[in-house]
Amino acid sequence: MPPDPAQPFELYGKGLGPLLFVCDHASNALPPAYGSLGLSASLLETHIAYDIGAAAVTRALATHYGTNAVLARWSRLLVDLNRGADDHTIVMKLSDGAIIEGNRHADRREIESRIAEFHAPYHAAIERAIAARRETGIVPVLVSIHSFTPVWKNVRRPWEIGILWDRDGRLARPLLAGFARTGFRTGDNEPYSGALENDCMYVHGTMNGLPHVLIEIRQDLIATPEAALAMAARIVPVLDEALTEMGAAKLAFTRPLPAGKGVTMDERTREQVEAAAFRRLVAHLRERHDVQNIDLMNLAGFCRNCLGDWYREAAAGHGLALEKDEAREIIYGMKPAEWKARYQKEASAEQKAAFAAAKKTHN
Repeated sequence: MPPDPAQPFELYGKGLGPLLFVCDHASNALPPAYGSLGLSASLLETHIAYDIGAAAVTRALATHYGTNAVLARWSRLLVDLNRGADDHTIVMKLSDGAIIEGNRHADRREIESRIAEFHAPYHAAIERAIAARRETGIVPVLVSIHSFTPVWKNVRRPWEIGILWDRDGRLARPLLAGFARTGFRTGDNEPYSGALENDCMYVHGTMNGLPHVLIEIRQDLIATPEAALAMAARIVPVLDEALTEMGAAKLAFTRPLPAGKGVTMDERTREQVEAAAFRRLVAHLRERHDVQNIDLMNLAGFCRNCLGDWYREAAAGHGLALEKDEAREIIYGMKPAEWKARYQKEASAEQKAAFAAAKKTHN
């Protein structure tokens, strides 16, 4: 189905399977009002304008799985759909040494206009595709397809495929293992890092608590339509195996933790982490036969912080990296600084001494 000329995205296919494919850099086309952004036709055929081969792989995968996909209709040079609205690289004025003449004088008003006209509708289309699945009881699994150059700054890149991910390894880990088993030279967060806050997978995957991954494919392996189809056929069995390994129990909605980095847990993992932290608390209290309940009340802040540390350790055991303040925010139910401002009274000298002694003994 050709893209709707009234929309800045292409909705390919009509199926609503669990997999939802997206392609942020699918096209090198530009709206007529923007001309060529001052670039030659030859430059618009290079990687600075789009991810070569990525759209063909995306459509082939969506066709195979009988599901739909959301693809960008316009070039990343107009506005980068894989960037947050506040990212300073969302409209590039210089790309791989090429001056983007049509972007040179783009001020904040122009950038916001492009975000409203092209960026926001693309992301709204992805959210609608997610919502349509949820309404039928399907847990969406998001797969973003990108491609990368074989050489960057005169350095040859050895990877054939890269798996980009941040905090949610439910799909990424089995994919890494699967591609390695099948002989792919596979990069773990190579050639880029998946930890880009407010990128497409962060917004629609992490913040929705959905399994997700970004697959980067080296462009020389998918530079022709035939090569792209062949690559899609090689990806399918690895993706099938990874989805099976994830298991139905892990295909559950997860809720982003209330901290800033958006770590997600499925309910089973959350229960296991909380149980481990509780066991540490019980063991700690059993050791504290030297103090009375009133003393423990005075040391409430100390106990909350201990719980935060134990929660953090338990989460790490499940491969989830929490910062200290993130773990404590979960225990406090709000940011620790906010809790202290609302509820914490200045401790007496006696209480401070008791706190210091307890900390020295039990740390």
